[in-house]
Order: sequence, then C-alpha cells, then structure tokens
Amino acid sequence: MMRSMILCLALVASPVMSHEFWLEPLAYQIEPGRRLTAELINGEFFVGDKVPYIPQRIVSYAVFAGDKSARVSLRVGDTPGLQQAALGEGLHVVAYQSTVATVDYPEWQKFQSFASHKDLGDLLKRHTARSLPASNFLEAYSRYSKTLIGVGKSAGADRRTGLETEIVALTNPYTDDLSRGMRVQLFYRSDARPNAQIEVFRKAPGGKVTVTTVRTDKAGVAVVPVLAGHAYMLDAVVLREPDPRLTEQIGAVWETLWANLTFAVPK
Repeated sequence: MMRSMILCLALVASPVMSHEFWLEPLAYQIEPGRRLTAELINGEFFVGDKVPYIPQRIVSYAVFAGDKSARVSLRVGDTPGLQQAALGEGLHVVAYQSTVATVDYPEWQKFQSFASHKDLGDLLKRHTARSLPASNFLEAYSRYSKTLIGVGKSAGADRRTGLETEIVALTNPYTDDLSRGMRVQLFYRSDARPNAQIEVFRKAPGGKVTVTTVRTDKAGVAVVPVLAGHAYMLDAVVLREPDPRLTEQIGAVWETLWANLTFAVPK
C-alpha cells in the first residue's frame, strides 16, 4: 500500500522528464569548512534545467566520506538541490535515487531510436513476442545519480552506495594520476555489467560539450580518457521488463534504470 502511494505521488508530482539527470556541483573541490553544494539538473548534452529539492520524488539521498555518511534533507523547493555540511576532509560521494516516473511513446520508432542511442539492442522482436502494442505504450524510469566532491586534500575512494545500478569510480580524479585515464566500474544490483556502453559527456572550461562512448570489459570496468580542467558526466542505462506489480500499478511495459556519475579533473 505504501509503495503504491509513493508511486502515485511521484507520477502526479513529476514533470515530464527526459534524457539525463545529474548532480552538478557548484564547485567540485572545496576548502574544509565549506558546504557541499550542487544543482539537480535534468537535460541533455550536459546542459539542462535546475530541479528543486522535492522529497516526494526521492527514494534515497545521502553523502558518504570515509566511514561516515549522512542523509541529505532540505526544505521543499530548495535550490540548489544539495546544500550539505561536509563530513570532514577527503573525497565525498553524493548518491541520489529518484522515484519512478513514466514517459509515453506514441510510436515505436521513437522508442527504438532511444534504445539504439543507449545501445540497448534491437527490441522489436522482444516487444512483439510479448504481444505489446506498437504505439502508445509507457516506459517507467528511475534515476541513480552520483557526484564526487573533494574537500581539502580530497583523499579517499568512491564505493558502492546501495543504488540498484551504479557507476563506481576506481580512480580518485582529484588525487590520482590520470595520464592513463579515469577507471570506472558499472554495476547492476550485485553484479558488474560487462560489455555495456557508458556515454561520456565532457564539458570544456568555456562550456563546449563533447560526447563519446566507452565500453566496459568483462569485469564491468571502463577507462575514460580525460583532460585537465574539464568536467565529466558518465551515463549508462539498464533496460528490463518491469515487475508485474509495477505494470499493474502504472501500466508501463518497459523499465529503464539510469546510472549517472559526475566529476571534474583539476586544471
């Protein structure tokens, strides 16, 4: 019953959302004593609209540093959507999970274009095998977004934070040698995702955005080439058949889970 109420609140309260959803810090590295601040952004190509803090749209929202963690909680409507005391010096990992929302596909080609862009395969055979309509069907989606913020000397490491799908940085971008790239590992539930696409958005100091892709190896690890002074957003999507209860509650015939990670490379 409670899950149904949460789903209904999310679907009523949520605007039409599309493309990526990410946490964009006002500063990726801060001095000790300063607060962690970041905008919640919905958009594409690393450019989008600021989203206020709305607790009805959030399943979990927390910050981690070393062996410490704290829940993020603001007033309804606050922007920026992250305003949090740091947990000391070191690398801080902020993790956000949204509630479920839906998008309507009036025609098949629009859905297949999205699936092709995110490297989810040719879905027509799977779609027709399930006797699903070729038009006017719903996809449910949820967001699993993280950002890395360095405090002081910024030492430390990323980790699994409990998100169902998650990009974990194996390199600390603020302290490690990045000459051979930024190593990350992609997960879905308890397993690493092999041979999966990660879309890479690189934002130059002047604002120009370049989009490329990398693939994970058999251990779910990918290496992202990086440049000093640039900000990065990584995005990877899981597509699955929704749980029957979710289909019954909201009518969605497909479900996507979006993993996202942002960080910057010092000048």
